[in-house]
Amino acid sequence: MAGPVREVRPQTYGIFFALIALIVFLTHAPFLHLPYYWDELGQFVPASLDLFHTGAWVPYTTVPNVHPPGVMAYLAVFWKLTGYSIVHTRIAMLLLASVGGLGAFLMAIELSQGARGAPAFAALAMLCFSPLFMAQAMLAQLDMPAMVLMTFGLLLFLQRRYVLSALVCTALVMVKETGIVAPALFGIWLLAERKTRDALWFLLPLVPLVIWLLVLRRATGHLFGSAEFTEYNAFYNVHPVRLTLALIRRFYYLFIGTFHWIGTAALIYAWKRGGLFRNRAWAVVGVLLIAHILLVSILGGAVLERYLLPVMPILFAAFALAFGTYQARWRLASLAVLLPALVAASLINPPYPFPFENNLAFATFVTLHQRAAAFCQARFPDATIATTFPLAGAMRRPEFGYVAKPMRIREVSDFSAAHLAPLQNEKIDLIVIYPLMWDPFHLVDRPALAQFLHGYYGYERQLTSGEVEELLHFRRIAEWKQNGQSIEVLASPSIASLYGSLGYQIPERP
Repeated sequence: MAGPVREVRPQTYGIFFALIALIVFLTHAPFLHLPYYWDELGQFVPASLDLFHTGAWVPYTTVPNVHPPGVMAYLAVFWKLTGYSIVHTRIAMLLLASVGGLGAFLMAIELSQGARGAPAFAALAMLCFSPLFMAQAMLAQLDMPAMVLMTFGLLLFLQRRYVLSALVCTALVMVKETGIVAPALFGIWLLAERKTRDALWFLLPLVPLVIWLLVLRRATGHLFGSAEFTEYNAFYNVHPVRLTLALIRRFYYLFIGTFHWIGTAALIYAWKRGGLFRNRAWAVVGVLLIAHILLVSILGGAVLERYLLPVMPILFAAFALAFGTYQARWRLASLAVLLPALVAASLINPPYPFPFENNLAFATFVTLHQRAAAFCQARFPDATIATTFPLAGAMRRPEFGYVAKPMRIREVSDFSAAHLAPLQNEKIDLIVIYPLMWDPFHLVDRPALAQFLHGYYGYERQLTSGEVEELLHFRRIAEWKQNGQSIEVLASPSIASLYGSLGYQIPERP
């Protein structure tokens, strides 16, 4: 399977897709029933449900923003065919992820023609077992579908099938607006090669994107749907300090973290040998990689690693091809270390802060929140509960998988003293508190770093449950811990007293 993609028999695609889908579904089978996580329940599932229930392209049960409705339309259609459920949502996204795996495999073949060491299989294995793909493959978010379409758009461009590439890129920008970087690059590249007629096809993705923006403006009065969303995601990272740190974070994640340094070392070795990456295909790929990294470092205030998912197939194809320049024993040794490290990274968290959605830590997060929500609904169905996003949203809507009926929620912005202190003057029965990020050594609360983060990111330290008890005179009545994460329920004095009088055990603070 070292020849060009166009020489692969079409029926072979089906076989490879079936095998990839089998791997993807088997590795995610334990998580199919998990309730929605973070931006799923905050943005993408509510928007999909609005379209599913009423045909509303601009969401009304969540804040509308610039994100095009491609994924939402896909889910709405899938639910029309299968019925709505969380499991069906997971299946819909895993099907897309399987298609993305096939695209990554075919692109790796295209980029490594004649290379030794079966680099396409190595690239596919690295992608499928990478922690970011493992987590994002099942989540109803935009970046994994964007990876699928960018991969096929790039593959078709490298095969000089420009019309098909432009059509795929049109779908890409309707999945995520930052996907416009691909058709823009392809069009400019063809203009530089004096292929003006072919280049014009890559103006096509602008048409539905402009139409979408006009629809948003008419519905919301703002071209990008939300002034606050636009300010945070379009201008926040332009600050030189934040942009520099965003680029450092991108470089670390792609080329150093999760044992990626093994692939980076191979890239440096292969580049020094010369010739391997110095052709038109890799020039296009390299410029697209850099352009995408720059774009998602400037745009997207949260600087989430999932924004890098569309270029992960490129990265792993480069690693796999570079390994081919090693002697057989070093090539096998590199893969024998990197692949298990990728698998381990899905289960073992790093010692520094990171978003839970970067690996399967999100599953633990969701499981703990599900337990806390079920506890609150079973024991205190009429209570007023103070907590923050995402649990606040999860407990308002039963279709998200946490509660059987809506709970009465008082949402706070975070668990800092400034946002919890006003609760002293309100009738709150319960407070559910939990860490918003993984930080086992409390690095972000070290004085120097906390001061820096406050100055440039507005960070405020989260109170511990003990501090919340002291501030509001609440008492902890339940807690759950798993894999280094925790969630706690605190009750007002009257509720805690009643709870204890009924014979329930109240955990003592160590």
